[in-house]
Amino acid sequence: MPQVPQTFDALAVRAWCGLALDALGRAREEIDAINVYPVADGDTGTNLYLTLESAATAVEAVFAGHEAGGGGDPGPTLADAVRAMAHGALIGARGNSGTILAQLLRGMAQVLAGDDAPAHADGTGLGLALRHAADSARQAVAHPVEGTVLTVASAAADAAGGAGGDCGAVARAAYEGARTALAETPDRLDVLRRAGVVDAGGRGLVAVLAALVESLTGETPRGAAARGPGPHARTGAAHTVSAPCADDDAVPRPEGPAFEVIYLLEAEDTAVARLRERLDTLGDSLVVVGGDGLWNVHVHVDDAGAAVEAGVEAGRPYRIRITHFGAGDAHAAGAERTPAERVQRAVVAVVPGEGLAGLYAEAGATAVLARPGEPPASGELVQAVRRAHAREVVLLPNDAELRHTAAAAAEQVRAEGVRVALIPTRSAVQGIAALAVHEPERRFDEDVVAMTSAAGATRYAEVTVAERQSWTMAGICQAGDVLGLVDGDVAVIGQDLTETALAVLDRMLAAGGELVTLVVGDGAPESVAERLEARVREGYLAVDTVVYDGGRQGSVLLIGVE
Repeated sequence: MPQVPQTFDALAVRAWCGLALDALGRAREEIDAINVYPVADGDTGTNLYLTLESAATAVEAVFAGHEAGGGGDPGPTLADAVRAMAHGALIGARGNSGTILAQLLRGMAQVLAGDDAPAHADGTGLGLALRHAADSARQAVAHPVEGTVLTVASAAADAAGGAGGDCGAVARAAYEGARTALAETPDRLDVLRRAGVVDAGGRGLVAVLAALVESLTGETPRGAAARGPGPHARTGAAHTVSAPCADDDAVPRPEGPAFEVIYLLEAEDTAVARLRERLDTLGDSLVVVGGDGLWNVHVHVDDAGAAVEAGVEAGRPYRIRITHFGAGDAHAAGAERTPAERVQRAVVAVVPGEGLAGLYAEAGATAVLARPGEPPASGELVQAVRRAHAREVVLLPNDAELRHTAAAAAEQVRAEGVRVALIPTRSAVQGIAALAVHEPERRFDEDVVAMTSAAGATRYAEVTVAERQSWTMAGICQAGDVLGLVDGDVAVIGQDLTETALAVLDRMLAAGGELVTLVVGDGAPESVAERLEARVREGYLAVDTVVYDGGRQGSVLLIGVE
């Protein structure tokens, strides 16, 4: 039998994260397949895996930092390890299930890394940590529902609290309690019973707790095989995925919110309390987790822009992800679709600001927010394509510097059997033009050609403020100068933002055009859009103008001419 810790310490945390990540990796497709609640979008397993991957990466980084200190470094403490685990899960949380898992880990960390916490937790301490984890996760959900991962977590904590003994015994009890509760989830939630499955989030938590047992005892617990947590129901039959019964056709299927909105938020506790109230009026599946100034916000809404604006009012939202669930999806507790079903086609786009994220999402695209200095990595684009849950995906990078990143993401997803077309859009206004002609009913190749043609026929420009002195195509600029870039190159250097924008617009329309698109950022003067619209009306006949609010975007103004 391998050497295993007798208490829960930093090495046990490290081992637990690694084993849990392996377990979720093996079970990911199975968990995705049984995902019918709260939305049947087939991504719970993937979201749990990515959330735990972020937690495990953070723990490994803590160990690497101590190992770099040399032989005299005693290594990280339990508090160091669990804090890293909780923080990594918080910033990497994906979806409803991942956000709840992040809060479970944070709840454990609050007990195990407190001021009075010991260097090594015994069975009693681990039990208390599991209890606080379950309670804090339930408090983070606006409207807790029984028969979900919350029920499974509470059952695990109840069993752990009555177990006694060392950490291994407590972990075994928690696992068995969770496993039993998971088998009973179809009895508690009708949507699970009709689909013939157990709760996907609960299934993932059982896998995580099985890994906890293995990390503390060196033994794989009963029923924790790679492909299943044990019996589905009291009869002992294995849980399965099945189509709804024939009489389900008579069940009302009200449509729910169209978008999932997730973002990290830097904000004070009082502002987050108001944010919860605001988001609760906008949609459902609201989960807000975190603390100490950093929060992860998850909600399903019809108005994605309003959900992001609520975050802006509360603090500084970033890493914003907006996913359109797709036409015809069912999103309410009484509605489900076949878990493995995919929509035919989706659009995934990188956008530079919250306003455009909402605009793209309302047009049916999955939007990935790119903040200045924080471009999305290929892994984030891969996850966005997966969340689109489509057989065919059109990918719009909307930035020349993201083309290679997007190409790498497209190649990875193609290996998973998804047909992906990368349209090399270099600006969000080119993406808007492509999205305007997007028709999912057309053949994929025809749709991609039409979108590519529309993007290519759109000249793009931006107005921004120089951060430092530098050489440009238009001469030397100083910090604070206003720069007008046309097709990526500096064409105008000015002192007044509106006058520079007018000069850029005139230069672009000198070559002709039928439609001007203006995306106005938060830093733009209030009158700039009116001045530009007036210039088009007065100087360029038969040219239309459309104006969008870009929110906090890298450039003060984006201009597109078709």
